[in-house]
Amino acid sequence: MKKRYNVVYYNTMKGIVMRTVFFLFFAVLMIGSLFALTDTELLRQADELVSYFDTDFSAEYTIVEDKPGQARTTTVAAIFRRDSQETYVIVILQPSISRGQGYLKQGGTLWFYDPESKRFNTTSSSDRFQNTNASNSDFTRSTLSRDYQVLSGEDVRLGKYKCRLLTLLSSSKGVQYPRMRLWISEDGLVRKSEDYSLSGQLLRTSAIPDYYKMGDRYVPKQILFEDALKGAVINSSFVKERTLITITKPSFAGVGDYIFSKTYLEMVNNQ
Repeated sequence: MKKRYNVVYYNTMKGIVMRTVFFLFFAVLMIGSLFALTDTELLRQADELVSYFDTDFSAEYTIVEDKPGQARTTTVAAIFRRDSQETYVIVILQPSISRGQGYLKQGGTLWFYDPESKRFNTTSSSDRFQNTNASNSDFTRSTLSRDYQVLSGEDVRLGKYKCRLLTLLSSSKGVQYPRMRLWISEDGLVRKSEDYSLSGQLLRTSAIPDYYKMGDRYVPKQILFEDALKGAVINSSFVKERTLITITKPSFAGVGDYIFSKTYLEMVNNQ
């Protein structure tokens, strides 16, 4: 009788445990699904992680341009951003021939300052920066969720990263690349992008292998751009143009209001 009681008790407890485990497993799945981001939310999060609305940002950018068959060129620039006002300033430090050239973005207007002529001229965010494969728009805050709509998403692997691959279509006028493919890793950071024309021609590929983590903010350590169309035939193989940007001395210290002005760019060249 006692043995029968033990068997019944064991089976009862086993059933309770199994039901409890099942319930907890189901609850975890439900919680995970409740907090899972949609692809549109994921795109918005990717913007927010590298946009700094509550502080200023400054850093030094070293931009190395490799054009097959030509000498490598290096440009060093100081960058100042104030994302809350959609403004930035870039001052060229090297090479000496370009020293003192500068850019000032104020809202939708981008000015280029030439210290030789001492004149400001408007330029486009989509223009190539200092004749590299980087665009002027690559130096401002990320606005992917504002400029694009998500057409589709799929889970993929990119090297060591598990990523969500998003296919995007431009939703605003003036966007440089009408179509994009974007790889976002599990931490919400963009790791790779492919930029396309409206017809589907690949124009440029970019990669961001690593980031600085500064509190709850992220800053790319390097950005590699590869032009899909420009290059030269070297030893019977087509070698594409590449631009590598290395970011150093990132800071979120406050920047004086006077820096975000034409006067500052003029003053830099009078020092």
